[in-house]
Amino acid sequence: MKKVAIVGTQGVPASYGGFETLVENIIGDNCPSDIQYTIFCSSKDIPREPGAFYKGCILKYIPLHANGMQSIPYDIWSLCKSMRGYDCVLVLGTSGCSFLPVFRLFCHKRLVVNIDGLEFRRAKWGRVARWILRFSTTMAIRWADVIISDNKGIQDYVTETYHRESVLIAYGGDHVRREVSEEFQDKCLTGYGLQRGKYAITVCRIEPENNCHVTLEAFAQSGKKLVFIGNWKHSEYARNLRDTYCKYPNIVLLNGIYNLDILYALRANAEMYIHGHSAGGTNPSLVEAMFFGRPIIAYDVVYNRETTRNEAYYFTDVESLKTLIARQDLCGDKMKQLAESVYTWKTISQQYCSLY
Repeated sequence: MKKVAIVGTQGVPASYGGFETLVENIIGDNCPSDIQYTIFCSSKDIPREPGAFYKGCILKYIPLHANGMQSIPYDIWSLCKSMRGYDCVLVLGTSGCSFLPVFRLFCHKRLVVNIDGLEFRRAKWGRVARWILRFSTTMAIRWADVIISDNKGIQDYVTETYHRESVLIAYGGDHVRREVSEEFQDKCLTGYGLQRGKYAITVCRIEPENNCHVTLEAFAQSGKKLVFIGNWKHSEYARNLRDTYCKYPNIVLLNGIYNLDILYALRANAEMYIHGHSAGGTNPSLVEAMFFGRPIIAYDVVYNRETTRNEAYYFTDVESLKTLIARQDLCGDKMKQLAESVYTWKTISQQYCSLY
């Protein structure tokens, strides 16, 4: 039995972001019997599971928030508690990786780090935060036994900048498949004033790097129906966009939806999916969208082209997006075929296990 500690997420059950969804889906039925995971969780962010077990995994709790100002001490505390009793430590993200030189003095077990999407490149961070994040990424790449890149663009960056090889493992998305009755879907669409195949949809955090302003302006000018799901109260940028575009009758702005049946109904019946992310690597929401077989219009950056193997449609500004959403010949069949062949959790879990 190989014992693996997972560090760097909010924990499970998953209720936050991509890494949490990753952990949720490489454990349980997708986990081979010879792997015993211990997952470090935030007792501040998620409720404790009875008995501290979940899907066959051991849960250990850290009394700090996993994100924001406390993310670095949260990860460092988790790393300290994972120094003994494990054959391998899997670190997801680089927030606490500035601590790895110290960690290595006391722990020589196999260290696998998924460096995520080069967080220091995100526009939302100030100069000091970017320096800290870049330093943490450098420490992760220097001290890890195995580096995981979730996208070919990230993998190329690691090779060119640090002259180290990394293993390419993306995300799965087949967890979005659900048995949701037609009656429920119809009721859901009616409740939001929508018709099957008569609207576009996008799901993301409301950040400048996700080009939310570009998407909203293109649909405001085109008059086509858009359902935009995001965290509209979370920043001044988000609130300003909400106040500006909530006045357009063709634009439906929804806060985060955590009922998976409702989210399924909205995504499964959309005409197309708009993906505006310009930073990061393989984005989980893009992979998930591919499983619905709808045309995908993505922002034109290397990460999105690599994820979709250049088989989606790409925009760079308001005008190019308007041109694409006006077309009648868009097709999403290749997206679903690609998703089914590459982005299943069974495959992703096996890839992770091969590294331990």
